[in-house]
Amino acid sequence: MRLVWFRNDLRLADNPALRSCCGNAGADEEPVAALFVISPTQWRQHKMAPIRQRFILAQVDALGLELATLGIELHLLRVETFAEVPAALASLCRELGVTRLYANQAIELDEQRRDGAVTAALAEQEVSCHWLNGCCVLPPGRVLTGSREMFKVFTPFSRAWLKALDEDGFVIHRAPAPRGDSLPWQPLAERAFVDEALGETTPDPHWPVGEAEALRRLHAFLDQGVLDYGETRDFPAMAGTSVLSPYLAAGIISPRQCVAALQQRLGGRPQSKAQPGFVWLNELIWREFYRHLLVLVPGLSMNRPFKPETAALPWSWDPDAFAAWCEGRTGYPIVDAAMRCLNATGWMHNRLRMIVASFLTKDLHIHWRLGEDYFMSKLIDGDLAANNGGWQWAAGTGADAAPYFRVFNPTTQGQRFDPQGEFVRTWVTELIDVPEPYLHQPHEWLRAKGRDGYPAPMVDHGKARLVAIDMFRHLEKP
Repeated sequence: MRLVWFRNDLRLADNPALRSCCGNAGADEEPVAALFVISPTQWRQHKMAPIRQRFILAQVDALGLELATLGIELHLLRVETFAEVPAALASLCRELGVTRLYANQAIELDEQRRDGAVTAALAEQEVSCHWLNGCCVLPPGRVLTGSREMFKVFTPFSRAWLKALDEDGFVIHRAPAPRGDSLPWQPLAERAFVDEALGETTPDPHWPVGEAEALRRLHAFLDQGVLDYGETRDFPAMAGTSVLSPYLAAGIISPRQCVAALQQRLGGRPQSKAQPGFVWLNELIWREFYRHLLVLVPGLSMNRPFKPETAALPWSWDPDAFAAWCEGRTGYPIVDAAMRCLNATGWMHNRLRMIVASFLTKDLHIHWRLGEDYFMSKLIDGDLAANNGGWQWAAGTGADAAPYFRVFNPTTQGQRFDPQGEFVRTWVTELIDVPEPYLHQPHEWLRAKGRDGYPAPMVDHGKARLVAIDMFRHLEKP
């Protein structure tokens, strides 16, 4: 018996672990089973958002049904923490008579340690473990500098990544063929281990699960939005992005599928900003950059800054200021709208993520770790590599050329990217009737009307910006 262990790769198509496990064997060859491990306590320790957990479990349900139609049974193990996984998995392997385990490589440190312990435990039973790259187009470690080190700045990484992809190429593998008669599948909601601690398992109507839905979104974006992406992606009131991030984070679609579909749509792979479609491809490369960093710089999984000297920054941990930011009570309309949107929907537009992260770290001078954790606790697309990378980029502690003086002005950002105030009015209803010229600085207009339902700005941005820059200037360089 061969066993394939699904993790953040909840798909049949372009799944290296599943394909390697099934191989080219027919139904009369060595049987195949599948596994998903549910770890509620560990998920909470990793700040997994309830909406993300619900999304993942709904996809596991859909995946189990799809596998059952192929004659492959999906086994579910519930263990509270990763520490319990090796013993539980070893017991399942004994029960099923497993001789080989296949899984796609995990990139987070706790998950890598778990997998190392699994390898050791299964070796005692003479079960071989096979770890494959299913999370990136190019495996971590493939794109390095001439001195065999990880790139510390994105742009040269992007150029090297494109060159490596030209050299290596890639193949999209289809879902495996049926391996026997269709099997029954019991929905998660009917199982005894689904309890209040585990939470809801039915899909959120705003985020349908399934590979077909992920592919539908991908092709709709490529048909309708990718050519204008560079002009529309920064405006949160517009449908200018692919909205694929939850599906990529859960592995319902692979980054290789995205690149392949883009190439097919354009008749080739764009190589520079001057070519249509490159701006979106570059976003996929950013995703690769942060995932490679997470593997090659383990400290990123341990709450450490990428730039060691920035550990000495005198960050604030002010709980009242942090709560105002979390709840959208900062007095800066674009920040408040973004945070209220996140709290209500579990998703935030990328431009808004940069604005609110800059505000927390550079205006309120609050430690980026608090923001990183809060995002993970709310986002349906919560992903350690992308979330940590984005927060450290905004905070000035991450992989960037010279970020300490980059401080977003929340007022001008709102004026530039929500000029009519459509997004702000949707989420900050106190400002719904404020005239457009005053919307992003509404306080004088509100005072003139005798209205006090919207908070005054928490800080003076100009002064807070200078404090943030001084924080970095006074750091001792290594």
